[in-house]
Amino acid sequence: MANVNIKFNNKEFLLSCDDGQEEHLEELASNLNEKFNNLKLSLGNIGENKLLLITSITAMDEYFATKKKIDQKIEELKSLTEKFKELKSLVYEYKEKKENEINYLNEEQKKLKNQLDKNNSDYEKVIEKTTNEIENFLTKVNSENPLQ
Repeated sequence: MANVNIKFNNKEFLLSCDDGQEEHLEELASNLNEKFNNLKLSLGNIGENKLLLITSITAMDEYFATKKKIDQKIEELKSLTEKFKELKSLVYEYKEKKENEINYLNEEQKKLKNQLDKNNSDYEKVIEKTTNEIENFLTKVNSENPLQ
């Protein structure tokens, strides 16, 4: 434990604190002394005990106002976190949906290409067959009616 000399309302006080907390204790005491002196100037000499009580209430009011703001910010952060999780979920759903659409379209494209290849092959077969039939017809006609 460390000991710190604190000056408050023009009086010296010896206070103890954990090692390493001396500077923090001095800062707190200085802030409280400043509030006390400001109230003393604005309210006049109303008695030390009453002035200490008003100073304490003022400090507690600031503390609770700050705590309320912090609690509100914590709630806002929780709300933002939930909205972010919801948005993240929507993004992943959208991504999955689009990937499924891409896969579907790729499959449809493959089917269409296969159908086109088959149609092209069938067309080639029809052309080949027709050409052969025309050649056979011409050969037959030429053999039945030779040119004179």
